[in-house]
Amino acid sequence: MYKCCIFDLDGTLVNTIDSLSRSVSLTMNHFGYGDVDVAHTKVFVGDGYKKLVERALIYSGDEALTHYDEALGVYREIFKENSLYRAEAYDGIPELLEFLKERGIKIGILTNKPHDRAVECAEAVFEKGYFDLIIGEGKGVVCKPDPSGVWMAAEHFQAKPEECLYFGDTDTDMKTGLNAGMDTVAVTWGFRGREELEAFQPKYVIDHPSEIKSVFE
Repeated sequence: MYKCCIFDLDGTLVNTIDSLSRSVSLTMNHFGYGDVDVAHTKVFVGDGYKKLVERALIYSGDEALTHYDEALGVYREIFKENSLYRAEAYDGIPELLEFLKERGIKIGILTNKPHDRAVECAEAVFEKGYFDLIIGEGKGVVCKPDPSGVWMAAEHFQAKPEECLYFGDTDTDMKTGLNAGMDTVAVTWGFRGREELEAFQPKYVIDHPSEIKSVFE
């Protein structure tokens, strides 16, 4: 029986693609480049904001990454102002989280999003203190797909890896779950397609949050 569920944030719990696309586009605009559309943003995200900026610069034509260091600072400031732009929970997520809470299942977030922005997003879309644990980039753990973050969460919940479910929407998340030895749930409503996720052979692949409820019934 699972004791806890650990969720990725962007693309899994909350649809933040507009905020990410807007923020990285404004960053590129700062250097005279064009916007980064939603389709490309979905491919560029998942490994933290530094990789997002790096990929966006290369896509925009700065293959030598001459603006990289400055762009990181520009992005951080822009993202502070735009991190909640059109952010909303995916259909069925609030109901799933309530379902888990009612059954005494602990719920946590592990994200490569900067920790302060992750807390801000979770509290704005849900409410303060809703999650039992939030771990974002900068909290002393290596970014996913390194498994140290999910292991930290499991330890916090006094659960073994096999007693946790890890939910995510990208290849990075699939690798994280595998690296941690956790049963992994691939969600298809996020930033990547079913085929990419299924290649990692996750324990479950779901198209709607309600589909995982049967595991707990």
